[in-house]
Amino acid sequence: MEHILETPLRIDDILSLKAGDIAYISGEIFTARDEAHLRALKYMKESKDLPVNFDGGVVYHCGPLMKKKGSEWVAVSAGPTTSARMNSMTPKILERVNAMGIIGKGGMNKDVVEALRNKGAYFAYTGGAGALAAQKIKKVRDVYWDDLGMPEALWVFEVDEFGPLTVGIDAHGRSIYQDVMEKIERKYEEIIRRF
Repeated sequence: MEHILETPLRIDDILSLKAGDIAYISGEIFTARDEAHLRALKYMKESKDLPVNFDGGVVYHCGPLMKKKGSEWVAVSAGPTTSARMNSMTPKILERVNAMGIIGKGGMNKDVVEALRNKGAYFAYTGGAGALAAQKIKKVRDVYWDDLGMPEALWVFEVDEFGPLTVGIDAHGRSIYQDVMEKIERKYEEIIRRF
């Protein structure tokens, strides 16, 4: 099934998604890698205001390549980074939100699958398609925490039908990554039994 989603995401949007569905997202998304996740958690713990709203937000695991064009920033390449690097931090953020989307590549672990239950979805974007992703960015709305460096800063993008994205993990506890691993394990056991 195909879904056209608008940010901020609502819980009804999240619950309508099933692992394996295709989705496109329009509105505001923001990048966050390791350092931005760590800082966001620190802000949350200290009850400081965050520059973006994770609740209803879409976090893009991306370290974009940006350039200045006049007075404005433009994305040159904005492909996904490996999401597993954020495995330990993501459940702690999800504890503090009602609905959230995550875009990245490679999937996330069982703790994140469980933390997404009834409140979030993980969207897989094709690795190596950074130039294509940059074309979907209509405007760079802002940049925060640029002291962390270009790839680690928190970039706020306005996107139009960003995708295609595959729902890799849904809010019902299903993960296409776990499905694949289970199939591989069954196949492996089948091969071993033959010998």
